[in-house]
Amino acid sequence: MDFRHALMEARTEEEFHKILTDHTKVLAEEQSHPRKRLLSGDHIGFDEETEMVDGCRFAGGLRDDFWRRLPHYVNDFKDGIFGHKTPQKLISTTLFLYFACILPAIAFGVLNSKNTHGAIDVKKVILSQSFGGLFFAMVGGQPLIILLTTAPLALYIKIIYSVAVDFDLDFYSVYACVGLWNSFFLVIYSFTGASRLMKWSTRSTEEIFALFIAIAFCVDALKELGNSFNKYYATPACDCTTLSCLTNLTAENNSTTTSDELCHRENSLLYMILQFGTVWLGLTLFNFTKSPFLDANKREMLADYALPVAVITMSFVGSYLFSAIEMASFRYNTDNMLVLAPVQSLTPAAIAGCAVLGFPLSLLFFMDQNISSALVNSPLNKLKKGPAYHLDLFVVALLNLVLSIFGLPWVHAALPHSPLHVRALADVEERVDQGHVQTIIVRVRETRLTAIFSHILIGLSILMVPIPLQYIPQAVLYGLFLYIAFTSVDGNQLFERILLLITEQAAYPPNHYVRRVPQRKMHTFTFVQLFQLATLCAFGFAPLAYLKMVFPILILFLLPVRHKLVPKIIPGKFLEALDRSH
Repeated sequence: MDFRHALMEARTEEEFHKILTDHTKVLAEEQSHPRKRLLSGDHIGFDEETEMVDGCRFAGGLRDDFWRRLPHYVNDFKDGIFGHKTPQKLISTTLFLYFACILPAIAFGVLNSKNTHGAIDVKKVILSQSFGGLFFAMVGGQPLIILLTTAPLALYIKIIYSVAVDFDLDFYSVYACVGLWNSFFLVIYSFTGASRLMKWSTRSTEEIFALFIAIAFCVDALKELGNSFNKYYATPACDCTTLSCLTNLTAENNSTTTSDELCHRENSLLYMILQFGTVWLGLTLFNFTKSPFLDANKREMLADYALPVAVITMSFVGSYLFSAIEMASFRYNTDNMLVLAPVQSLTPAAIAGCAVLGFPLSLLFFMDQNISSALVNSPLNKLKKGPAYHLDLFVVALLNLVLSIFGLPWVHAALPHSPLHVRALADVEERVDQGHVQTIIVRVRETRLTAIFSHILIGLSILMVPIPLQYIPQAVLYGLFLYIAFTSVDGNQLFERILLLITEQAAYPPNHYVRRVPQRKMHTFTFVQLFQLATLCAFGFAPLAYLKMVFPILILFLLPVRHKLVPKIIPGKFLEALDRSH
């Protein structure tokens, strides 16, 4: 496919002949050295890596990752500059990453500020995102992975704050100590090659977790929409329909009535319009390549800039066209953002308690980081430079050690941002199979430049607080959450099979698992996955904060469930078709 794509991009006859000659030499080399292709940088999964690295060597996987990625380091920069349509992809992906990272950073900054009473606010989240993203883009093994503070991390920070308050401890000290323990466990995982456990992580496990993250984005967005309606639409003042009722209500509240207690239904309606408008406009432009309008290049450009256009347009609508309606904006602190945490003030008992909190946190980091890495390095993405699971985990450990000491929010590989980054840098083709259109990735530009440039812009955004970032309504922020959730399920086979449950059998697509697996077995496998997904949701969205500590352990338990329990329900030959990576 790469060869065919190179021939299509040839501009002159001489270049066409040169590509043919070079490919002939490559084929001759492969015939004489059959293992050379694997060793030169094709996708290396966990199975091949385990064979190539002696498991008894201390930090063997870490060193192997380093020496595998080092020869490609200079090309990681060149591949973002040279090539057909590469400058265009560089700019569009940089802008995509900027908006896809800065807006969740603001949203999670608002959430963390609410959970910690301002101890971790919007500015700290933006600073953490900028520093963490730049650090990983420069020294990480797989530069296509995007780091972000996430909803599970925000919930865990809330737990730590509750523990600090309950035991009358300094929050920054407890937070730093938990973070140091977390980094300590992650370093152990990277040096002992614990990431090799992820060879047991199959496509079904990865897709269950990815769909859970998409659901979490939707829940956060819809919860905020519900809060807006409860605050402005369902107030006692809005239930009054007569003049006497309004007069009595005003008399009862007298001078204690605040603006929030009055009826402002227009606020909730505008919130809903901006949130769903952001989703609609973003998805419309994202799928513009499938429309017959304009030419192919213009359609692709509109799809590349879907997210920035949607955010800027709906922010303009909310802040200027409806400026008479007052929309909520985020709060921030003006205090010093970098304060060294006084960890030395903790007692030995408190330090031991922090270790108990740090271990489940390290499992959450371990699973999130490796599942995101596995999705980025999927054979479907046709990456050429190889993975770096152990090296990436080690870099994340060092990074979060620094963040913990200065009281900045933690970051790790994020879903669905990392796979979406790959998709943004990819050239794709559409193939028609029995009337059904399938989109496949032809090649991906494996570069560090997009992450570097976007996080430089994020760092400069601290200077734009409060103006102009506060002109972005919160409704647009959470509309972005829905956009990311909807675009992330594209290609998720679990989501596709859920839709098959309500699809007429004659309209089933000609997928390989539809052809090879009986319908009853296929739906049984879907229900088994849905049960695992429901279990994750039950603990992940539990109202009890301490119950959420079990969530990282549940993610780890998905591995033995898939390999020990599921084969007792679904025969192995059908599992091979339903759960293969490509």
